[in-house]
Amino acid sequence: MKAASSIRTIAFLGDYLPRKCGIATFTSDLLGAVAARHPKARCFAVPVNDIEGCYRYPDVVRFEIEEQDLDSYQRAADFLNSSDVDVVSVQHEFGIFGGPAGSHLLALLRELLAPVVTTLHTVLLKPNADQYRVMQKLIARSTRLVVMTERGRTLLREVYQAPAAKIDLIPHGIPDVTFVAPDCYKEQFGVGGRKVLLTFGLLSPNKGIEHVLDALSELVAEFPDVVYILLGATHPHELRARGETYRLGLEAIVRKNKLENNVIFHNRFVDLKELTEFIGAADLYVTPYLEEAQITSGTLAYAFGAGKAVISTPYWHAAELLKDQRGVLVPFADPRAIAREVSGLLRDETRRNAMSANAYKLGRSMVWSNTAGLYMRSFELARRMATPAPRESVGVGGFGHRPHESPELNLDHLYHMTDSTGIFQHASFTAPNHSEGYCTDDNARALILAVLLGQLEEAPPRVRALATTYAAFLNDAFDPKTTRFHNFLSIDRRWLDEQGSEDSHGRAIWALGTAVGRSPQGSSRTTAEQLFAQALPTVTHFTSPRAWAFSLIGIHEYLGRRKGDRFAKEVREDLTGRLTTIFDKVAGPDWTWFEEGLTYDNAKLAHALIVSGRATGQRRVYERGIKALRWLVNVQTSHNGKLRPIGSNGFYKRNGARADFDQQPIEAQTTVSACLAAYRATADAWWYEQAQRAFDWFLGWNDLGLELYARQTGGCRDGLHADRSNENQGAESMLAFLLSLAEMRLVQNTVTGVQRHTLSATMAR
Repeated sequence: MKAASSIRTIAFLGDYLPRKCGIATFTSDLLGAVAARHPKARCFAVPVNDIEGCYRYPDVVRFEIEEQDLDSYQRAADFLNSSDVDVVSVQHEFGIFGGPAGSHLLALLRELLAPVVTTLHTVLLKPNADQYRVMQKLIARSTRLVVMTERGRTLLREVYQAPAAKIDLIPHGIPDVTFVAPDCYKEQFGVGGRKVLLTFGLLSPNKGIEHVLDALSELVAEFPDVVYILLGATHPHELRARGETYRLGLEAIVRKNKLENNVIFHNRFVDLKELTEFIGAADLYVTPYLEEAQITSGTLAYAFGAGKAVISTPYWHAAELLKDQRGVLVPFADPRAIAREVSGLLRDETRRNAMSANAYKLGRSMVWSNTAGLYMRSFELARRMATPAPRESVGVGGFGHRPHESPELNLDHLYHMTDSTGIFQHASFTAPNHSEGYCTDDNARALILAVLLGQLEEAPPRVRALATTYAAFLNDAFDPKTTRFHNFLSIDRRWLDEQGSEDSHGRAIWALGTAVGRSPQGSSRTTAEQLFAQALPTVTHFTSPRAWAFSLIGIHEYLGRRKGDRFAKEVREDLTGRLTTIFDKVAGPDWTWFEEGLTYDNAKLAHALIVSGRATGQRRVYERGIKALRWLVNVQTSHNGKLRPIGSNGFYKRNGARADFDQQPIEAQTTVSACLAAYRATADAWWYEQAQRAFDWFLGWNDLGLELYARQTGGCRDGLHADRSNENQGAESMLAFLLSLAEMRLVQNTVTGVQRHTLSATMAR
């Protein structure tokens, strides 16, 4: 029956024939059924390849994904977005996508503009950590979820807390075949006049076929003409891993039990027409699978829908489908029970026929034309549920990048990581790691954060107390004798170094300058001003470009309140000259940078020249900073527009290979901060857009589609590996996110204020 629908284009994502697997068969059948029922809809497939090269796909395949190539998933998202699809139908099974528990799929889903309807071919009762994480993300990013059994729906709700209103129960589709007696097909397979048992599907050790073979030894004594047909090639993954070991083991059992005349192996993957003929020849269909946690079985659905009496182990799909006298269940791995039930059904033709009739009757509701109608209903509902999202929406100032929803300010983890001494360096998951103690680097960042938060209306009063704690830490870290800061402090309050690194000193100058420039009058600001004056002269002896850059940004903040400080201005001029000199020495047409490599905190170098050049009116300084930052942004932007920070696992040497992982939150934060500085200096909306892109890295707009910000705790995961996130939530990562959030909010508030003032002036005129 043809049907009308407002949906015009549907993409089906999953394995696809001629790949030999159940998902491929399902995707191919579903696409064909939907296309037949809705001929005006344009249907195409996007399959996943598990081999080098590709399969000989039909023309309906429009784009191919390489299973282990993360970029391939992102390219597929770009293709789907440009194809104007109305809905994407995803066939999900953990093992068919790359990454831990198939997590590469999430990177694709994260980018899709169209609503997603995900069919879950596996729903686990006891997922491991990766499987649970992926399932949670999959549920969140799917507009609707399809399961094939009531048990699947229950598990989704109870184990994964999926919203009930989001779940559709649609049975596994089956071919619409005529109910005929088995004798009509037996002759063509050379089994005329015999009692035929059938199992079909790709062979692998979890199928339990050896238990049916053991049961045959008992059955042939009563039914010498019984024959067991095993139809199916060895599963490709099993074949690649262990060859034909499982099949050869089954053949050995046949020889050992002298069943050569009672077992027929058909080692091939057959098309639908031949499959229905094999099913038609069977008196009984047997599924002796060994694992209970199988939520769906296409082979069971096909045999059941064709009106076969079925004997099965009680895996979830079978237990649900075969109840109410529609089949027989036997315990797992129990040959004697299999023999008993097969014997009983072969002897009792009346019962066997009644069971077949019950199965065939229910199977009419499962034929592919009906299933296609239910899927189309789910597609239409998904389209109505999905919030229309323009390809480019307006952000602050009318910018092009569509920002993600900014999360609420949550300081729980900041409080959790801070005690009366300062902020702890590291965390084991969310618990502060006391054994690693504290460091000046993180307490300097924390002081900057507390000062910025103090400028936000939504910040709680407790923020001022935090600023006092972090300022006190820096005061204690400073050694007046060496005029240097210590960096590492143990949990028992012992400094573990004679003096800290130049970079940690530079960060302290940055924090102190920010406290002076932005804090209200009080003891913290007074302490910061005194400490800034004592620590600044030492910076002139440093050789680290990053220490120069951190200090320059601190001087810029400090001079915002202390414009007349001649010494601070002299240091600024000195350090600005040094940064400009190394830039001019190293930079070229293909490498517009300060050093021969990109390592950590990269954007701070450009940031320092932008603010210093702008403040002093030195155009050549300012322009070098803008030029360097623009080059860095381009280097750190992936082909589909996401931030891809230089990875710490190797960094990026000039003329060498760049490390894409491990991506660190600090790189996203420095990019946000530098781009906002460029936006304030130029009023060019492009820079705000780059800052927004970098901020969205925390929220999942990254290579893996994983959210680094932990909304429940207020922490941030420590990095992005090639296949997962680092689940520890240390100080540097948390501070990187919160600093980015605070800076974005401050700029947004400024823009909103300007827009509000302009509107008021316009109305007054």
